[in-house]
Amino acid sequence: MTTRVFLVRHGATVLTAEDRFAGETEVALSEEGLSQARKLGERLAGEPLRAAYASPMGRCMETARLVAAEHRLHVQVRAELREISHGRWEQQTRREVEERYPEEYAKWEQDPYTFAPEGGETGLCVTARALPALLAIVDAHPGEHVLVVSHKATIRLLISAVLGIEPRSYRDRLDQGPAALNILDFKGPTRGRLTLFNDTSHYARAASEIPALPSGRLSKWWDPPGGGSNQGTGGETSG
Repeated sequence: MTTRVFLVRHGATVLTAEDRFAGETEVALSEEGLSQARKLGERLAGEPLRAAYASPMGRCMETARLVAAEHRLHVQVRAELREISHGRWEQQTRREVEERYPEEYAKWEQDPYTFAPEGGETGLCVTARALPALLAIVDAHPGEHVLVVSHKATIRLLISAVLGIEPRSYRDRLDQGPAALNILDFKGPTRGRLTLFNDTSHYARAASEIPALPSGRLSKWWDPPGGGSNQGTGGETSG
């Protein structure tokens, strides 16, 4: 059985355009962010979502409620999915941080996975709390489709961990737009693949279709001969 995780970044906030560090800072969705979440909800309305999870931050909870509205799902809080903390950098712009803490910023730019600003978190710390939470969700929903709403850095670190990408370069190699849709398909908690990444086509009037589960194009552990991997999982194509 395949568990499909619709991994979503929250919509744009009132600070998005200001390029401020706001990992652990509560900030509301902007009107644009609310619109992005509603459009994604429309896009996923035909998918058989069975559960919805989100970071406790208000921007994630509101995004999850809007995306899952058609499914009438209660959004379950998972504190481990919260955004990385930037410590004393919180609420400052990138330029301000570079000017006030040049040595600290340079070290973080070089290795954000094992270095953190004073009072903040490393990418390693985020992975250590968020990855077990994601895999527990997968384990709790065998063969089902679930919504998980989190944050830019946290999502990129999760995808790096699932795919085995060098985590020190997650900021260089991976991006996440506001209300971006990612799809991770799992054959149990230890075997996952990325089926869709950073998709924001729902911003436009006609969004692209949700990709079906691939068949016959991957290793045998994923799609064994005669295994019928596309059978019985439900919602493999968009409505």
